[in-house]
Amino acid sequence: AIKCLLGLLRYNGTILVNGYDTYRQGRQARRLLGYVPQELAFYEEMSTLDTARFFAQLKQAPRTEAVTLLSQVGLAEHAGKPVAALSGGMKQRLALALALLGDPPVLVLDEPTSNLDPAGRSQFLQLLAQVKAAGKTILFTSHRLEEIEQIADQVIVMERGAVRLTCPGDELATALGLRTTVKLHLPTGLLDNALDVLQRAGYAARRNGVGVLVDVHPGEKAQPIHTLNQAQIAVTDFEVE
Repeated sequence: AIKCLLGLLRYNGTILVNGYDTYRQGRQARRLLGYVPQELAFYEEMSTLDTARFFAQLKQAPRTEAVTLLSQVGLAEHAGKPVAALSGGMKQRLALALALLGDPPVLVLDEPTSNLDPAGRSQFLQLLAQVKAAGKTILFTSHRLEEIEQIADQVIVMERGAVRLTCPGDELATALGLRTTVKLHLPTGLLDNALDVLQRAGYAARRNGVGVLVDVHPGEKAQPIHTLNQAQIAVTDFEVE
């Protein structure tokens, strides 16, 4: 779907970007898009700043944007370094800066965090949240439920080229039947009371040995603990199963 949007594959049907047909008016449509591919490719020997300036020239954007966007993505102090010296997370942030050159209204990202470690992923998602808050439309592919819930307002799930379902981002886990089980450890004398509190709060909870098992949304693992704390029931430990 992304390759069709970018004009890299022929397709049946119609794709419009702000009213422009990506097949018949491809040049106009692509001017409205900033793209971050899954596999990045840079001239590794070029400096970070020269890379940004080079892409600014290709996109007919002001050279001053290169400096501004490197600062925006936290790479100003690395501007003089060759791209080869950047970490994977830094290269991904550089790719985002390049995609933002020319101020396109739509960003397209293909599995943008797939090659990042947890710290790099967190930093990149924070940047995407800032870009989204600035009014950009973000279209991205991902297999990571937590980042879909964090960024996406609307989700389309595709399987073998066909749309399987559409739903709001925060309803995806429910729509797919995904749940996480949390085991809460409590003093033995409080187990029945804790179970009652959780069930009255709407949780699917049951006793299991010295603890209580609670089915939760993956992004709300701490919520049952908060619910019990409000009822003056202290959790001694917990495990995610």
